[in-house]
Amino acid sequence: MQLTDNTRAFIESEQYSQFILMNLHDGLLPETFWRNVSDFGSGTTLHIKTIGSVTLQEAEEDAPLIYNPIESGEIVFRIKEYKGDAWYVTDDLREDGAQIDQLMAGRAAESTRAIQETFETDFLATAGDYYAANQNANNINGFPHLIASAATGNVMKLSHFLRMRLAFDKANVPAEGRVAIVDPVVETTLAGYVTLTSNITPYAVAIVEGGLARGQRFIHQMYGWDIITSNRLPIRTINDGTTTVTNGVVNLFMSVLDDQTKPIMGAWRRMPKSEGERNKDRARDEHVVRCRYGFGIQRVDSLGAVVTSATNFTPDLTPN
Repeated sequence: MQLTDNTRAFIESEQYSQFILMNLHDGLLPETFWRNVSDFGSGTTLHIKTIGSVTLQEAEEDAPLIYNPIESGEIVFRIKEYKGDAWYVTDDLREDGAQIDQLMAGRAAESTRAIQETFETDFLATAGDYYAANQNANNINGFPHLIASAATGNVMKLSHFLRMRLAFDKANVPAEGRVAIVDPVVETTLAGYVTLTSNITPYAVAIVEGGLARGQRFIHQMYGWDIITSNRLPIRTINDGTTTVTNGVVNLFMSVLDDQTKPIMGAWRRMPKSEGERNKDRARDEHVVRCRYGFGIQRVDSLGAVVTSATNFTPDLTPN
């Protein structure tokens, strides 16, 4: 008879699954959120001309008008990001290991994903760096486009969305195509403003059940803003002229209606390019990938930011 105690040699105490656990990833922002600079095929710096507005003057009969030049200027855009990755697999590992092809496929997929996430992080950081370098309210036509939350715990308030809507209206930004990219901590605060009552509205039910945003899909609109969440918003210490938020998350408000209204421009100088070769001296297959790109601010009147705590999410339920 064969029992477990006399057939130990045939019992493998450790088993290895064929299933490989991969990293969890969130959604990525669409490329339509930034203007793809198509006329920048060579060089490292691009100069873009800007045209200001015209102010009319009072006229009267038989009197000459004053000849006024229109304001003009330029913005400068540079390719300055250079990213890469490299890895290899030895012949010994291929001969002795198991599921090595799956390992290498997963390694290549993670490399691609890392480039995508870094690209998006740099896109969002472009706006955060602008406000960090310009510690003021960034008034456009007398209304601030930068708000550092002065609420208890520096949380987001509903009034911030109203104030940012007014700022965009006064800056003549089209009502269509307005998006607010907020941190999940902020989304939790906003969802907390919805209270359960005996006569809860369908809109409130949807928020209670699913939240304001899921991944990168627009679920709800608040005061004209399509709200989505991102874990890659910049963390900066920013003062808006009256309030300072230390190591706060820079929640971004912008217009993505078309290339004229988008506040951020970007360009690939070299799309991610993967190359591989055989290293016979070391008996291994080597792989490298490199890319070059850049981002820049092309206009500030269609860009806004509300800086809030990166950790506090207890809703401030005082009247707004």
